[in-house]
Amino acid sequence: MNGRELRLTPRAEGLASAVRETLLQVQCSIISWEPFNPSKSDRCFRIVLSDFMMLIYFNKIIERVAREAPAVSFELLPLDSDPYEMLSRGDVDFLIVPEFFLSGAHPSAKLFTEKFVCVACSTNVDLPSALTIEQYVSTGHVAAAFGRFLKPSVEGWFLLENGIQRRVEVVVQGFSLIPPVLRGTNRIANLPLRLVEHYESTFPLRIINLPLPLPVFTEAVQWPALHNADPGSIWFREILVEEASRMMSSNAPKIHGLLQQSGS
Repeated sequence: MNGRELRLTPRAEGLASAVRETLLQVQCSIISWEPFNPSKSDRCFRIVLSDFMMLIYFNKIIERVAREAPAVSFELLPLDSDPYEMLSRGDVDFLIVPEFFLSGAHPSAKLFTEKFVCVACSTNVDLPSALTIEQYVSTGHVAAAFGRFLKPSVEGWFLLENGIQRRVEVVVQGFSLIPPVLRGTNRIANLPLRLVEHYESTFPLRIINLPLPLPVFTEAVQWPALHNADPGSIWFREILVEEASRMMSSNAPKIHGLLQQSGS
């Protein structure tokens, strides 16, 4: 005690992490034995995901859960600097990210594959339909970065690893902000193909051919190892995988058509 203020001793501070983990294990052991009835549950799932995944995928999850488990709610959190620490503490139920970024400390499941394409505003008629590497890196880019430390996306890492230094003129916090920022400009950007299709009616974009293939990646879901036997978590994981499979089947013709139009 310091005056009237209670403070932890150095020993108590050192034990805090271990005690927290033990309590989480006890709590999850108890939960794993409780039956889960979706139609009667009022559980709130805390999920970290990108704006891209919210727009083209997770809205379908929300619609389905509203039918099957009307009292279940969600707290959707943006990608932060260290979501893996939140997983370890059990502070979030799921992390939805590209497989490239998964932690090896927790179980996961694949959802669907996606690819990046280079795009420009549809009114940008001065830009050729195909770019050389020199034209690609010298043209102004709009790029997405995430979290407080502006971590690059999969395609950002891909370009860095291949020694490609592009001219980034605008950085935004998420892929969904790129189409409106591109509108009416001569800039280009790399976007997931399904997001290009999503914005087709509101922010039409041109797909630009490049001499290098942009990365194909797999979106995946990860959950705390402590929740692996939790019936509620298992139920929700099954929904996530089923809806991803359904989306892959229903979106395939649209995606194929966009690629054919671009000549990819």
